[in-house]
Amino acid sequence: MTVPLKNLADLKQLGLHLKQQQEARQKAQAERLERERQAHLEANIFRSSVGELKPLKAVDKHQATSPRPAPLPFQHLADERAALQESLSDEFDADSLLETDDLLSYTRKGIGIDVAKKLRKGHWVIQAELDLHGMRRDQARDSLGDFLRRCNRNGNRCVRIIHGKGLGSVNKEPVLKSKVRNWLIQKDEVLAFSQATAADGGSGALIVLLKG
Repeated sequence: MTVPLKNLADLKQLGLHLKQQQEARQKAQAERLERERQAHLEANIFRSSVGELKPLKAVDKHQATSPRPAPLPFQHLADERAALQESLSDEFDADSLLETDDLLSYTRKGIGIDVAKKLRKGHWVIQAELDLHGMRRDQARDSLGDFLRRCNRNGNRCVRIIHGKGLGSVNKEPVLKSKVRNWLIQKDEVLAFSQATAADGGSGALIVLLKG
């Protein structure tokens, strides 16, 4: 139902009201358009800043046909060998420490002499053996060091080391026999040793007791 206008003032008031409604609608539409513009700019801000993107060219990569072999620790092996040669000196005077008898027994300080007697009688089972026959001095020294390290890792207590009787040496002298004794005395893991019985090699071998 339309309210009748009473006078000119009412007409002006109506006109003002309609104008305000029109302005409000225009303002709301302008704000909506601005929000849409901002959203569009934000959505494309990366593309607008870097420009058009181009895909990289694909590069064919070489595929190895077989796995690479593991590197050999040459320097580590050389260091170990050098340390071994330093730890087993040929200049060591075993006679200053060795308590000898007819069977060339040796016991480290603090180890009872009965240990050497038990070695001679085969009290302990021989768990490993090293044969130095035919080796030159340096080769024999290195082999002995490697052998003792393996025995330590494996927990071997009683072992036999065959140094030979020197029958193939110059002047038939058992060079390795005295060298092996000197080297063994320098190793902390060696508790005692004794010349082997005839059945185990006699004067050409030693029975050695190691730390457990």
